[in-house]
Amino acid sequence: MFPVLPSLRTTAAHGVPRTSPGTRAGAVAVGAALLASTGCGMSSELRGEMPTDINVTSPMMQEGQPLPSAYSCEADGDPVSPPLSWSGLPNDVGSIALVVDDPSAAVVFWMVYDLDPQLVELRQNTVPGDAKQGQNTAGDATYGAPCPKEGDVHEYRFTVYALEGNLDLPEGAALEQTLEAVADQAVARGTLVTSSE
Repeated sequence: MFPVLPSLRTTAAHGVPRTSPGTRAGAVAVGAALLASTGCGMSSELRGEMPTDINVTSPMMQEGQPLPSAYSCEADGDPVSPPLSWSGLPNDVGSIALVVDDPSAAVVFWMVYDLDPQLVELRQNTVPGDAKQGQNTAGDATYGAPCPKEGDVHEYRFTVYALEGNLDLPEGAALEQTLEAVADQAVARGTLVTSSE
């Protein structure tokens, strides 16, 4: 079964340097309790099959294809976040959240929440003014570009979650807080998956 949210394990951070042991430890503890792929420990609303009706696409990325270098540490200049679009949200959604992660390395690269439910896209390298970015695995409230080692194969998931309401967390909230809040409020999801090669 597809995990409801990224399962954070104690493997080394892949592509995102570990800058705060406390943040990493907290994320691992919450991840182990709430976000295991078996569904154990999740809130009761998430233990069943979560609808996966949200269709996530990008004009610059294709399902199952390599992540373009502009969105990785191999970019010419500073890497940027990719453009994303989505459709198929259920009715009466309170807000949208985006989680970008590498499930095999247990790394979260980007966390965006409190997106307006009327929004249907994020443009390249932008976050709407009324949305917020939470900390990634490195402890930074920004897009942390994947940086795989040569020859390593990884999957990068861009998952859009439909939530019951706003998370009401501040800008730069800790990763464990945002993951737990998304898990508590998620009612549907959709994912675009790219790879490192």
